[in-house]
Parts: sequence; structure tokens; C-alpha cells
Amino acid sequence: MYKILANTLFLGKNVVFVPECHSTNTLLIDLAQKTQQPEGTVVITRAQTKGRGQRGNGWEAEPDKNLTFSLLLKPHFLTASAQFNLTMAVSLALADFLKTKLPTQPFIKWPNDMLVNSKKITGILIENTLAGENIQQSVVGIGLNVNQRQFTSPGATSMSLETGQVYDLATELNILIEYVERRYLQLRSGHVNDLRQEYLNSLYWINEEQQFVSNGRIFKGIIEGVDAVGKLAVRNKGQINYFGIKEISFVR
Repeated sequence: MYKILANTLFLGKNVVFVPECHSTNTLLIDLAQKTQQPEGTVVITRAQTKGRGQRGNGWEAEPDKNLTFSLLLKPHFLTASAQFNLTMAVSLALADFLKTKLPTQPFIKWPNDMLVNSKKITGILIENTLAGENIQQSVVGIGLNVNQRQFTSPGATSMSLETGQVYDLATELNILIEYVERRYLQLRSGHVNDLRQEYLNSLYWINEEQQFVSNGRIFKGIIEGVDAVGKLAVRNKGQINYFGIKEISFVR
């Protein structure tokens, strides 16, 4: 079904298509453990039955309506403490893509969800394998809501819902793959400061007073940025506190 014709150096040159699977991330991790897979390998499916997201959440995707795929990267140049840099690069690639497709500005909800009109349109799950202090491989799972028009969650949207158009999934995959490689090469070239500034410029709720939940307590705070390891910096009552992925939630 999918033949990737993207104008890339290595992303998508090796494609594994399966009609249905539980999780493309799980499948790609298993493949990479059994046989040597080249960097840029893509595993894609029409129907993902047990897609995984951040915080252990599931990912809802109607068969043949969305893009659900995983990429194999080998960022040996990244230390474990710098793995959030990859998160920024992939998030920005999705933002780049969506800016060309939608009339409304997309925002990155920390750490790496994409929101349009405050509704989730994309999810990213990055699973890293370490070798010593460096990353040996990264499996980057991407779920993009494209043509699906009905969701069980009121907080979800799709490209089609936002524009009224119907998209060819193979075409959109090719375009998206190019954006991901472009941002990955930017990271590999050492332009981390540029990536960080662009990430902060696209961050949802940054410099706005909003409500959050941490340890069961609701409080008002202002997102001031992220630190070097990706913790969210939130100012509350004149003090900046740093939160990991499972330590804080956004209140709508």
C-alpha cells in the first residue's frame, strides 16, 4: 500500500508494511532486535489496534483514515541526558508539516503532542535504547489524525475536520517524512539552540497564566520554558519549579 517516494537521504528507504498490528513501535523494536535494520526504516500499518502514547495512554485511530507509523533512528551523537533534543526535533517536524496544511497555527503541548484549536491532532512516542551514555537507537512512533471525523474523545481533531478536505495518506506520508528528516539532520548538525528556540516559540500556553495539576493539587502557573533534560519550567508564586512527564498535567 505504501511506497515511500520522499526526497530523502535515508528516511523511508526501507519500508515494512503490515495491514494490522498492535503497535508499530513494538513491531519495529522487535524487528531491530532480531535483525539489523538500517537507519530510516519505517514500519507502517493501516490499522493499529493498541497504539501507545505518552503516560501509558492509548491512541485512537480508525483504520485506513490516519497515519500510524514508526521510524528507526540511530542518534549515536546524543547522550542519554540530551534525548529531549530529539523530542524537540520531531515535534517541530510535525509543526512544520501542519503549518502547510491547516489554516490554524498548531502548537506543541509539552512534551510532544500537537494541538490545533486546543485539540489533539498528533501524538508522538519516542522509545530510546542506550549503549553506555549514548543513545544506540530511537524508535519514533507517530500517530497523525488525517481523515478521521469522529472521535470518542471531545479533545481530538483531524486534518479533515479542520479543513473539510480528504487527503491521500501516501502523499501526506511522503511529505511528512521529508520534514522529519530535515529536522533530524538539523539536530545531527548540532543546531540545538535553534531547535530549542523554535520549540519554545511553538509551545502551548507559554508565558500564559494557566491551571495545572501536580500531586493532586490544582494551581495557577506560567510556563517559562523547558530545561536541558526536557522538564517543564513553571513559575508559581514567584518560584520556578521543574516537572517531569508524569509529574504535572494541564487543566483545560
